[in-house]
Amino acid sequence: MQTTINQDPKFATLPEGHPVQIYFEERDLIITLLAELLSTDASEDFQKYFNVFNHLCTIEKRFARKENQLFPFLEKRHWTGPSKGMWSFHDNLRDQIRLIKYYIKTQNAPKINENTKYLVDGIYRLMHVEENTLFPNALAILEENDWIEMRSGEEEIGWMLSRVPAPFPQQTTDFMNIEVKEPITDSKHGNSHHFDEGYMTVEQVNLLFRTIPADLTYVDENDKVIFYNRGEERVFPRSAGIIGREVKFCHPPKSVGTVLQILEEFRKGTKSEASFWINYKERLIYIRYFAVRDDKQNYRGVIEMSQDITDMKTIEGEKRLLEWK
Repeated sequence: MQTTINQDPKFATLPEGHPVQIYFEERDLIITLLAELLSTDASEDFQKYFNVFNHLCTIEKRFARKENQLFPFLEKRHWTGPSKGMWSFHDNLRDQIRLIKYYIKTQNAPKINENTKYLVDGIYRLMHVEENTLFPNALAILEENDWIEMRSGEEEIGWMLSRVPAPFPQQTTDFMNIEVKEPITDSKHGNSHHFDEGYMTVEQVNLLFRTIPADLTYVDENDKVIFYNRGEERVFPRSAGIIGREVKFCHPPKSVGTVLQILEEFRKGTKSEASFWINYKERLIYIRYFAVRDDKQNYRGVIEMSQDITDMKTIEGEKRLLEWK
């Protein structure tokens, strides 16, 4: 049974471009898509169902914004419930979406129709919790600057809407810029900074991290996220809201135990590397964790690296010639 969603009048007074106001714009779109999905029989009009379902799948952007932007700000105000409970709710809906994608791929219309009602009901229940618990409490807990900062980070993830939402006052702080208050300079290398080998400017360091074809995240010795790179081909969604966040809140609840076990073994010095590979959006993703230690072997954190290796797995033999197309 679907849960009735009635927007509270107080949400209508939010300024245009406010993160919660955007969630409600998406809400109207979602309700329209859910109604279309329920009224479409996949066995009679498969193409229409396919098109509507694909549009609904952009709800992943909504999930990602909540997990990577809204939840971190709530954690800073000591409300961790959404990071645990609602993230699990998201994952349940993701599983349902993957199941329907499988039935679409195999063109099993009866199974598509059967599972659609469960997906629709789950999304309605989620929006009911959002409107009656999550958003009212978030508006009461968070301050204006929190919403401004949150909105600027949402740009990186995106929205379900066909247009970019109206701007909201921008925060000038850019967590992703590397700041060095006292740059080390010399007559030979100018404003470059000396690393283990060679010299680079701050701009060059940022360009290097942006160009590396892998997602990198650095968690310090206090289990706080202090850095991630902004690569062009992002494997998993990231945004500035995760900076300063406890790493246990940066992963789905079902995988937190594994992450904490890795950190503990790294901290004790019994392990220094852990590897996983998963199928994600029909791509093979290689995920690796590396312990970071200083010259005295003191634990200084962990680097998480994620890379799409789907195409690498097809490599055979040798290629010695340049064959640009």
